[in-house]
Amino acid sequence: MAKDRFIPRPATDADGEPFADAEAAWFWYVQCRLAQLDGARVGARAGAVARPCEPLDVLAVVDRLYRRRRLVREHLHVLADYGRRLLPPDPDSRRERRAAQLWGEALGELTPALRAKGIVA
Repeated sequence: MAKDRFIPRPATDADGEPFADAEAAWFWYVQCRLAQLDGARVGARAGAVARPCEPLDVLAVVDRLYRRRRLVREHLHVLADYGRRLLPPDPDSRRERRAAQLWGEALGELTPALRAKGIVA
């Protein structure tokens, strides 16, 4: 007897509205992850605005960039820390200058990768 196979939808589905930039996609991922930790069920088309990806698709791109050494551990720490705050680091603040530089580098790597997947416009 043949079993039904699960075939995932590609991340480039035209069903959702892409993010304006990688920063918006990252903040969306962080909010989804925090909601999941609180017990919510999160999906690409479950919110007020349908998105062209699942939250883990954004994380998969970050993971791929890290494994290819395009992002380093410092980038991940800054993304996580400021992602939880839902606020990018302030480049004018002396205390956050290094974090702002790392944030910019990380988003610079994320943008073309997310754009190639149709996640960012």
